[in-house]
Amino acid sequence: MNDYICPTQNAYFAKKEDMKNGNLIWNSILTILVGILLFFQLKPSPKKNTIVAPKGDSSHTGFKIAYFEMDSVEAHFDMVKDVKGEIVTKNNELTKNIADLDNKYKTKYEALASKNYTSQEEHDKAQDELQQYAESLKGQKDDYEQKYQDFVMRKNLAVKGRIEDFLKQYNSNHEYAYIISYEVGLFYYRDTAYNITGDLIKGLNEDYRNKKGKQEQK
Repeated sequence: MNDYICPTQNAYFAKKEDMKNGNLIWNSILTILVGILLFFQLKPSPKKNTIVAPKGDSSHTGFKIAYFEMDSVEAHFDMVKDVKGEIVTKNNELTKNIADLDNKYKTKYEALASKNYTSQEEHDKAQDELQQYAESLKGQKDDYEQKYQDFVMRKNLAVKGRIEDFLKQYNSNHEYAYIISYEVGLFYYRDTAYNITGDLIKGLNEDYRNKKGKQEQK
């Protein structure tokens, strides 16, 4: 290709950002909001008289908080393991699709660069063609990445929903005012007597394996 064509190939596609393989996105903002809510819940009101239950009588406290360790849930909940595997597979598919787009652009560029142009008009036409093709590929790349992000979000919400559903059922027999995910740095003290991580993991896995087994039998 003569001097009218760009002398160097413009690396149109930016290097793909590193994807987190299998790591679920947990919304720490929600945890912070819970902490704020707890602050206002626990803050005494100057306009109301506070009735203090006698020591040793927990039947009238009316306010219990349980917590669970999210790291342990991620490590031992079967659904999380399955979701991580699905996300890894989807990420590999995304990487392959983007690599295919890059190769298409390179092939197009080389085809246009190998031609001999006899006029500025021919050069400009070829350059416009390459630019339009690059924009088309970029649109496909953006679509692939958006679909991947939507997939990850759906999977994360599915796990979160499964945990919430189980805790609603679990709490019908325990009557906790709040069940929170423990976050290092947000809470500075916790009484392990209210740690329900073991119950949560056991219950989640029993429910998940049961439903998964029924689906596989269909």
